[in-house]
Parts: sequence; structure tokens; C-alpha cells
Amino acid sequence: MATAPTYIEGEALPRENGLIENLMDLSFQRMVTPRILKLLYSVHLLIGFVAAVWFVFSGFQTSTSNGLLALIAGFAAMLLWTVYCRVVVELLAVVFRAAQVITNSQG
Repeated sequence: MATAPTYIEGEALPRENGLIENLMDLSFQRMVTPRILKLLYSVHLLIGFVAAVWFVFSGFQTSTSNGLLALIAGFAAMLLWTVYCRVVVELLAVVFRAAQVITNSQG
């Protein structure tokens, strides 16, 4: 369903395609991944958090000393996981921005 163009001070703004429309772009002219980078980052952080909590609970089920050790190790692992996920997502963002700049410079 097409919508009417939006005008600001007499200039037409291009209509953004939806996620589903971009997923169905079989010519791969539009990128989907840059739009979902925040979601990917959040999901990976959530997975890391769930794994760290599971690790700590497993440690406390074994013994209190193992639980405290797991708590310290889980905190350190979560910190490293956060840094790792951030670096990977930033690298993906840089790659997609470079691709966009190259595409724009080619006309």
C-alpha cells in the first residue's frame, strides 16, 4: 500500500521501505542488517546475561564457595562478552557504512 509523500518546506521526503519489503528485495539493493544491529546487539547481550546467571546458579547449587567463584567469573565473563559483542557490532556497522559510501560515490 503506497502512502502519499511527506512534504517539509516544499521538499518531498523519500518513503522508507518497511522491513518486510526489504526482506523481499531479491535484487539485494537495500540492506536489512544495518536496521537490525541494535536488536542483534541486545539479543546477544541477553543471551550472555542468561548464560552468566545460569553459571552462577549452577555454582551455588554445588557449594557456596563454587557459587562465589562463579559469581566473580560470571561477572568478568559478562564484562568481556559485552565488550566482544560491542566490537563485533561496531565492525559490522563500519562495513555497512563503507558499503553505503562506496555505493553513493559510484552514483
